[in-house]
Amino acid sequence: MKTIKAGLFISLDGVVEAPDQWHFPYFNDEMGAAVDATLGAADVLLLGRRTYDSFAGAWPDREAAGGDDAPFARKLGDTRKIVVSRQRLQFTWRNSEQLRGDLVEAVTALKKEPGDGTIGMSGSVSVVRQLLDAGLLDELHLLVHPIAVRRGMRLFDEGLPPIPLTLISSQVFQTGVLNLVYGPAGPGGNATYEDAKAHLPSTPEQ
Repeated sequence: MKTIKAGLFISLDGVVEAPDQWHFPYFNDEMGAAVDATLGAADVLLLGRRTYDSFAGAWPDREAAGGDDAPFARKLGDTRKIVVSRQRLQFTWRNSEQLRGDLVEAVTALKKEPGDGTIGMSGSVSVVRQLLDAGLLDELHLLVHPIAVRRGMRLFDEGLPPIPLTLISSQVFQTGVLNLVYGPAGPGGNATYEDAKAHLPSTPEQ
């Protein structure tokens, strides 16, 4: 079965909107390697329409320009890209197609396609939320930037049931960015303060 890995740039206060306006000062070789782990190593890219439009509006031109980022752009162009949208789409970027039918059913079927490769995601917050709710996301890669953006859409909606996660790995970049990888976890349990206080440090008697 294929593994779905979603990568997101996120601020310290949880903002994931418009990272191009705040994350570039923190982009270094370490972050480049982390991005490559979710996108460059993927056999399939699953993208929301807005993220796809952003990619399609930039990466083909970068590939054609032949600059330092042309090899990565070529890799993205060669990868199968599946776009989630309720509107009927027309594509100019090669190897692009539209997801058909219900999102959860279609992604479930996609994961069961032959092979054990990786389905990579970048941005596409609404899709990530739906896959988390459905229990279909295997790894959530969060590049937590040491900046409070203080405005914009956050990763998780308010007022919905909690989503327990387990930390798979963590890494601190030289820029102060945290590279955190989470996976699904079981229920968080029903512990109370009475259970927690046993772990508080005790004060020696005078």
